[in-house]
Amino acid sequence: MKARVTKAVIPAAGFGTRFLPATKAQPKEMLPIVDTPTIQFVVEEAVASGITDILIITGRDKRSIEDHFDRNLELERRLASAGKTTLLRNMRRISEMAHIHYVRQSEQLGLGHAILQARCHVDNEPFAVLLGDTIIHSEQPCVGQLMKVHERFGGPVVGLEKVPLEKVSRYGIISGSRLAPRVYRLTDLVEKPEPAKAPSQLAIGGRYILTAEIFNYLERARPGKNGEIQLTDALLAQAQVMPVYGHHFEGIRYDIGDRVDYLITQVEYALRRDDLRRQFEPYLKQRMRLLAKASPRRNRT
Repeated sequence: MKARVTKAVIPAAGFGTRFLPATKAQPKEMLPIVDTPTIQFVVEEAVASGITDILIITGRDKRSIEDHFDRNLELERRLASAGKTTLLRNMRRISEMAHIHYVRQSEQLGLGHAILQARCHVDNEPFAVLLGDTIIHSEQPCVGQLMKVHERFGGPVVGLEKVPLEKVSRYGIISGSRLAPRVYRLTDLVEKPEPAKAPSQLAIGGRYILTAEIFNYLERARPGKNGEIQLTDALLAQAQVMPVYGHHFEGIRYDIGDRVDYLITQVEYALRRDDLRRQFEPYLKQRMRLLAKASPRRNRT
């Protein structure tokens, strides 16, 4: 009988150097999408998938993540006295939606090393991994999609998205044999290949279901670039011994670690909200008209 996935791990210990100086004093995972921290969307995805036991891997200067998911009694009293019951209810929901635990990654030695910090917490059970700086908008929660593949086939499952050929050099790319619609058994994982050498256009998209065996492979993995232990290397070694699956998930992935993608995410999520779209959409349309008028002049100069 396959073990059910009941725990999630969210690595959130990186420095966020691409967003300096904004991340000098706050975690990149706390960068807001309109008015909601990025990592809250990630936790909500896990909860929507039926997971309420969540371990967040933090690091130095990440205390604000813990504060965000804790209760703020003074704030709650102020909201209650001001009669702001909807805001009060939303603030309490944040601290009550999951059992959240924390462990610190003392050295920044890569994603694989961060996952190793979860070994005691997951206790030989399969577990979900959701990168703390990646949001996936989908009708069915992305990690929930992976859980269904794990329930059917067993073994680890890697979330996959199709990327343009010119962007494969930014990602880990897989090759594999198709087992079912959108499901593959992986035969190779190549980190950031050149487009001409990429085995496919299916990239690892920041969501995983891992089994306890991964810890043995992570412990044996040799440090790669910058002395980091790569989860991709450990998964490749595991795939040579036992089945590792990939699921081409349905949804749109937003990489909050990329500045342009972050700006796109702000616009997309603002337009999805009824309370903002009516005012924001006319501004965007006006802005696009101004850009269209200006572009012929730029082309003539």
